[in-house]
Amino acid sequence: MAQLLQGSKKGANGGEVVVMENHPIEFISKGQEITFYILDEDGKSPVMTAGLAGRAVIQDGGKTTAVNLSPAEPNRFVGQLQMPLGARARVVFSAKVAGHNLQARFTTE
Repeated sequence: MAQLLQGSKKGANGGEVVVMENHPIEFISKGQEITFYILDEDGKSPVMTAGLAGRAVIQDGGKTTAVNLSPAEPNRFVGQLQMPLGARARVVFSAKVAGHNLQARFTTE
């Protein structure tokens, strides 16, 4: 189960951070693009995402949508939305990274 960092910590890119399997995962939503930054277990080193795949399941405004995420250098997964996320949208990220099945839950403000 994902754990929120104490004090709803913001990541280096200004997004909400959840730690799963000791990997900090930061979520950013800007317009119609969602981005997840993945860090190694030390919380500082980027995890290379090249060749990996991720997915986000989004519940927003009574609708559920799955978004395939593409790797982007150096440690990001990026996806495109049909429209920007609304307030209180729920986003569930999942990917297999560094031998771990990661899943993290986020709620937009």
